[in-house]
Amino acid sequence: MIPDRALGLLGLAARAGALTVGTGATRAGLQRGDVRAVVLAADRSPRTEEKVERLARGTAVPVVVGPDAGTLGARIGRGAVQAVGIVDPGFAEGILAAGSGG
Repeated sequence: MIPDRALGLLGLAARAGALTVGTGATRAGLQRGDVRAVVLAADRSPRTEEKVERLARGTAVPVVVGPDAGTLGARIGRGAVQAVGIVDPGFAEGILAAGSGG
């Protein structure tokens, strides 16, 4: 699971409007080439696995696994969320670095 620092950056990105939220929006963002990184809920559904994770990996977009959907959504001011795409390159870099312990 990604650390609290990365989740904090995710919250900032949400307030800055630099995220796609949910399976459909994140998938659409990946198809447009807008998403720089994806955070998936640890308890994501097989549908999310198929629709988002596979597309992200196929387009060389980094994927990290976050907390459960309820916690992930709460960190961005929403209800339960299974997939979040980070659109801003700076936020994506920061979240990926924090998530890898960097």
